Amino acid sequence: MRVYRPTAIAGSEITPEASYFNRREMLRMAAAGGLTLAAPSLASGATQADLQFSPGGYDPEEEITPEADATSYNNFYEFGTGKADPAAKSADFNPRPWSIMVDGLVNKPAEFDLDALMALGLEERIYRMRCVEAWSMVIPWIGVSLAGLLDRVEPLGSAKYVAFETIVRPDEMPGQRGLFQPLNWPYVEGLRLDEARHPLTILSMGMYGKTLPNQNGAPVRLVTPWKYGFKGIKSIVRITLTEDQPASTWNRLAPGEYGFYANVNPAVDHPRWSQATENRIGGGGFFGSNDRPTLPFNGYGDEVAGLYAGMDLKANF
Repeated sequence: MRVYRPTAIAGSEITPEASYFNRREMLRMAAAGGLTLAAPSLASGATQADLQFSPGGYDPEEEITPEADATSYNNFYEFGTGKADPAAKSADFNPRPWSIMVDGLVNKPAEFDLDALMALGLEERIYRMRCVEAWSMVIPWIGVSLAGLLDRVEPLGSAKYVAFETIVRPDEMPGQRGLFQPLNWPYVEGLRLDEARHPLTILSMGMYGKTLPNQNGAPVRLVTPWKYGFKGIKSIVRITLTEDQPASTWNRLAPGEYGFYANVNPAVDHPRWSQATENRIGGGGFFGSNDRPTLPFNGYGDEVAGLYAGMDLKANF
């Protein structure tokens, strides 16, 4: 079965947001029945339900954060340091056409456009997202396995880490221009190769059944749900495999506050606040009204704890 989006949709025809949150059972049924959505080229500016994806099998069975909250409460310093800045100041950012260079310690360095990334197979993954600032969300991402992309370039045996780099476009990203620069650009991040190849790690190209909004990292961002959100580098343009541990923007800026591994750990406080609890954004509550205990590895310990066997858990935050 294939569902096509009409060329024009009246406001009265748009499915209420609350109804979208009841789609989980439909997606599970779709996994057996092969339900997909039409998928025109992302390079041509696909929007709304234009992504062809399948259920990915990951769902914390928790209430999904309302889309309006997940797309308006963001950290994306390239557009400003306020939570509302990315949504308010990213309209001029043009995420298409786009490509990502994958190089370094690989047999087959290559540049991948959005269509090539989509061809790896888009899946929906409903993940918890935990910010180092002690707030959290539950987001239905749509993305591709990072391991699948790395397989295409054939990492060398000497490759131990994966470095990521975001775009620098001060003409379109107001946070990258002016006298005050909160960070050094480009924003960079890194993972160990085994972390990058883990089944939970994806490159997200969409959320809530739609292509990724500018304020959330369009057109491609990293998602590692067991790590703090600052690891989720946005608007990626380069992925490089290296032998040495790569730089990470926040770790380089304040290594005593932001670790390279950044694994969610309620037992290791940030120097300026506790990480034992978190505030779940959404549902109309004021900040602090939705507090809940933080889970080790953000609740994904069964899947990822083995990556850190023998390591001091306090050292790998």
